[in-house]
Amino acid sequence: MAYPEPQVADREMVKVNPTPRKPRVLLAASGSVAAIKFGNLCHCFSEWAEVKAVATKASLHFIDRASLPKDLKLYTDEEEWSSWGKIGDSVLHIELRRWADIMVIAPLSANTLGKIAGGLCDNLLTCVVRAWDYSKPMFVCAKYKA
Repeated sequence: MAYPEPQVADREMVKVNPTPRKPRVLLAASGSVAAIKFGNLCHCFSEWAEVKAVATKASLHFIDRASLPKDLKLYTDEEEWSSWGKIGDSVLHIELRRWADIMVIAPLSANTLGKIAGGLCDNLLTCVVRAWDYSKPMFVCAKYKA
């Protein structure tokens, strides 16, 4: 039995990306002492990906901003609450989730894990998680004392 030739999709419907880009990784840190190593993590990912970072207020106690890559944009709660002025303005956590191809939360504290499990979104990190498009991967690296 002969099968019909496969039809090529209409050229206008096919999106072609002529120049491949690096993957976009959104790194996030919550308030665990393991956030001391967040700068190292950012450098490692920056070698092969475009990276933006989110840090909770508690994680900033452990992160040495001087250890971060020079071109890394580190977003905090202040940008989330101050960037929006009126209806129609862009919302930071929505823009970050649209930008990213993947999200990595490392370290994930017990406190932030509890917030995520309960659906709370009282900081930038938890707002991004709540709005995340789960057709895209998200990895969490829990680090806390039990």
